[in-house]
Amino acid sequence: MARSALCPKTPKERHMSQPFEASRSLTALEQDSTIIAVIEMAQSKWLAAAVVPGIKRQPLKRLDADAESLLKLLHRWRKEADQAGHPIRRVVVAYEAGRDGFWLARWLRIRSVEAHVIHPNSIEPPPN
Repeated sequence: MARSALCPKTPKERHMSQPFEASRSLTALEQDSTIIAVIEMAQSKWLAAAVVPGIKRQPLKRLDADAESLLKLLHRWRKEADQAGHPIRRVVVAYEAGRDGFWLARWLRIRSVEAHVIHPNSIEPPPN
């Protein structure tokens, strides 16, 4: 197989994907203007948790497994942050890849939500 600029290695030479390391992020985290949310996804319900600037509690909300419900929740958290004097410039969502993986990320990105789909094997388990 010929090599190209887009794929300099032949398929046999490709390396396994590397574990996710948050410390290597290329974007600075502005804590006072960023909502960080994580989602645990099941077939019928999703559990969303977040760090919302200006809000002392860390919100945790169970919602229907529905993208519109998630977006509505993110907008509510944005409004709460704005009311607390922290205008939000960035909303970041992360969740484990699964049944709802990539379509949801594309859907959120179209709506100006930064979405990160995490492969389960890229997260090192805690030591026993």
